[in-house]
Amino acid sequence: MSDVKNKKYFAHETACIEKNVKIGALTRIWHFSHIMGGAKIGKACNIGQNVFIDSGVVVGDKVKIQNNVSVYRKVTLADGVFCGPSCVFTNVINPRSFYPRREDEFLETAVLTGATIGANATIVCGNKLGRHSFIGAGAVVVKDVKDYALVVGNPARQIGWVCECGERMIFKEAPRKKTFLCRKCGKIYKLTGEKVLRIGAGK
Repeated sequence: MSDVKNKKYFAHETACIEKNVKIGALTRIWHFSHIMGGAKIGKACNIGQNVFIDSGVVVGDKVKIQNNVSVYRKVTLADGVFCGPSCVFTNVINPRSFYPRREDEFLETAVLTGATIGANATIVCGNKLGRHSFIGAGAVVVKDVKDYALVVGNPARQIGWVCECGERMIFKEAPRKKTFLCRKCGKIYKLTGEKVLRIGAGK
């Protein structure tokens, strides 16, 4: 049971929400999910079935966590992050049952605004997923991912770029720069070296 007062979120009766949890308005928490004490979940999130959110985890606004995902301590999910079904986070780089790690040995994982993690992808701890990056289904991420990057495979490698709306970006040469106009959302981007920046607002 939850002790959150004046709650404006929905939690299924089978969900376990411990004490000292902060949950934003309009968030929905579904069957058999477990929210540990000290976790913070933002507004308008959707927490699927059988999700575990550890103590101290911070989840931003409008985050979607699909079924069977465990978000362990030292993982941070920024606004608008999408976690596909059964994707995996870790927080210890070299776990051993005979030699338990102290919390100060856990490594931080930051998933930045708008990033997508595909179904069954694994995010090895200590890495950062850039803003609006896209991790393909089943990928194993072992290093930082750039903003807007599309990565796939094991180990994950970058194969392109994606728009904030999720469309693949193909950059064309223009005078002194490479640019991309998304026909779906109207946003405009510029590729400089190995860095993508949005330069137009879109629809």
